[in-house]
This record gives sequence, structure tokens and C-alpha cells, in this order.
Amino acid sequence: MPATLFDSPYYQDQFSTAAMRAVFSDTGRFQSWLDFEAALARAEAACDVIPQDAAQAITAAAVTDNLDPPAMKQHFEKVGFAILPLVKALAAACPPEAARFVHWGATTQDVLDTGLVLQMRAGLDLISAELDATIRALIVLAQTHRDTPMAGRTFQQHAVPITFGYKVATWLDEALRLRARLPDLRDRALTVQFGGAVGTLAPLGANGLRVRAALARELDLRDPDITWHTQRDTIGEVIFWLAQCGGLLGRIGTEVVMLMRSEVGEVREPYVPGRGASSAMPQKRNPIACPQIIAIANRLRALVPQAMESQIQEHERGISAMPVEWMVIPEAFLLASGAFLHARPMLEGLDVDTAQMRANLAMGGGLIMSEAVMSGLAPHLGRGVAHETVTAAAAAAIDTGTDLRTQLLAAAVIRDTLDTQTIDALLEPGNYTGQSAAMVDAMLARAATEGFAI
Repeated sequence: MPATLFDSPYYQDQFSTAAMRAVFSDTGRFQSWLDFEAALARAEAACDVIPQDAAQAITAAAVTDNLDPPAMKQHFEKVGFAILPLVKALAAACPPEAARFVHWGATTQDVLDTGLVLQMRAGLDLISAELDATIRALIVLAQTHRDTPMAGRTFQQHAVPITFGYKVATWLDEALRLRARLPDLRDRALTVQFGGAVGTLAPLGANGLRVRAALARELDLRDPDITWHTQRDTIGEVIFWLAQCGGLLGRIGTEVVMLMRSEVGEVREPYVPGRGASSAMPQKRNPIACPQIIAIANRLRALVPQAMESQIQEHERGISAMPVEWMVIPEAFLLASGAFLHARPMLEGLDVDTAQMRANLAMGGGLIMSEAVMSGLAPHLGRGVAHETVTAAAAAAIDTGTDLRTQLLAAAVIRDTLDTQTIDALLEPGNYTGQSAAMVDAMLARAATEGFAI
């Protein structure tokens, strides 16, 4: 019976994608180990360490169809090391003259680490594609709503106007930084592991470094300067980057949820008949994607310190660090895939209610424009007097239940300084979005230079 949300046929597609589950499934895991063993044999043959015929036979046998997972599990439970059953099964699938060269000069951690690196590469490919699609969705939203005025909010209260395109462009800015970090992160993390028992490559003598370089070429991974058995900072960096992706998507999800509130109603998740319905309240259209995104973001952040624990190890092989990574790495990739699974289509189909944004700007009788009026008065009265004058007008509007315009026109000092047309222009939200549009344009231009057509 399924024991986790990732295994549950009922829940799994809410928190991960089928493609990512395939990468980190037992089949995907076993194939990554077999890929290492086959590539090692070819590399050693290229360096004249083992016969070419043996390398060809090992490569031909290195397929999951030659494995017996139940038998491997029984062996694993007996010996306690995950790779020994695989090596035994692979050797059994080879002719005797080739079987003796399986796993030549390697240690269990070489297979486990390189296998994880191959899985992480496949996982990063999937996440990278989703990040790019999300960036494209953000570009469309930012461009479409470059000049759409809405209330900017601080401490969950109206502050001054912004544009919705500006808000989206702040998400785009973060997404592009995440994308920019990825090439260097991949270069550091996608590194072959091959060192033998303590990392010195002693069994291969003078051929050790040549074989490792050939192995890296076979797997299209970076060849390190030194064995990294107990160096785990690059793995921690990958998990941190995934958590940062979750953080961005969680921020977006939180914003969408807040703007979906009945009292706000400025954006909504894409509508599908019946989606978000309440079992008790027929009128409800609840957020569905956002709660999953936010929950995943929270969980991803919790995995970062666990990944960093693996940096502290004993001697040339740690006691418990690797098993922690076996738990943390797949979960982080699965969760990240789940966050994008919900976030990308939500952004692609986001329902933006520009009329409600305009209506909310008028909420409070124009008080959101107080700073704009103060800025218009300041050149004439000085900032201090302007601030006091507009504060008094705003307080009067609140106390009397009228609007800011009425109280501004009632104040002699303001009437003597600004005409009605100027006051009305200062009270227009679209006239006080600052450099929102210019900053949106700057973000769109940057996206274009990074390969995203506008």
C-alpha cells in the first residue's frame, strides 16, 4: 500500500510530476547505477585497463531488464549495501570472461554518487524547462498589464498605486536570477565521482586519473580535480536552489491567494467548472493551486538544513550523511516539480480583474492618493506643511465619512495653492505609478537579451 503522498495514486499528481517520479523511481535509480558501471567499463577499456570485449559485454548487459529487484532487495537486506546486489546481478548477466571486470576499481559510493548526479541532471533538465515556461508566462502578464493601475499595499493596507505589470515584473526579476544561477550550479554539481575505497584511485595505479577523465567524458560530466566523497557543498547548493525556486513560487502563490480574497477580488486562479467548489458552500471558488504551491515551498525550505548536514562528515567516508541525501534529494526534486506543476498553468491562465483593481483604488474615498497630493503641494508649501495639510484633510475624510477630494477642496490653503483641475489630476491613480512602466520595460528588455522573445 502507498505510504507517502508521492506514492499515492490519489495524491501523487498534486505534489510531483510523473516525469520527475520516473527519474527518481527504483527503475531510474537502478539505470543510473548501470549507466555508471557501463561507462566505467568503456572508460577502462579505452585506457587499456580491461579488454574491449569485456566493456562491450558489460555495456550490453547494463539494462534494468537483467535485474531481479526482489532478489536484489533480499540481498540488500542481508549485506546492508545497496550496490552489491546490483554488481552481482550485472556480473551474472555478463559472460564469465567479462563478469570479472564489472565494477573494476570502483567503490559503492562512486556508483551511488554518480548515479545521484545523473538523476539530478535529468531532474534539473525538467525543472529548467518548467522555469523557462514560467518565465514566459510572467513576461506575457507583465507586458499585458504594464499600465494596469492597482493598489500597492504595505502591511496589508493600501499604500500608493502601482501597476499589476510592475508587481509581475518583480516576480520575473527573481525568476531570471534563478535561471542565471543554473549554469554555474550545474557545472559545479554535475561532476563524476570515481575514487575507489578512500578516493585515491590506488587500484588503477598510474591509470587512475586517465580512467576518471574518460569516465567523465562517457557520462558527459565534469571531471573533478580531486575525489569529493566527503565534499557535499554542491549537493547542498542544488537543494538550496530548488528551495529558492519554491520560495519564488510560494511568494507568487501567497500573493494570488491574498488578491483572491472576497474583499479584494483582483485576480483569480484560472476557472474550471467545479474546481475550487466547497462541499458545504455552493458560492465558493476556493484557491486550489496556491495552497499546494505554498505548502511545497514551506517543505522545500525545511529540506535545506538537512542537505547541509551532509557537509559535516568523518574521515574519508561518513557514517550517516549519504542516507540523509538519499531521502532529501529525491523529495526536493519531486516537490519542486509539483510546485511548477501548479504555478505555471496558473500564471498562464491567471484571471486578472482590471475593473476590480480600479474599483479598489477608489476604496476609501481616494485616500490612497494622499502622498500624490502631498507631493503636488510640497513645492509650494514645503514638505512639512504639505504633509500636515493633507494629513488633516485625510483625517477629516475618515471622520466625516466623505472623500479626500471633498476635504481637499474645503481646505483654504489647498484651494489657494492648487486649482481643481490640478487636484483632480493628482487624485488620478494612473498618474501616480511612478516609474512602474519604465521598470517593466527594463525587465522585458532583460528577458529579451536572455533569449525570451517579447
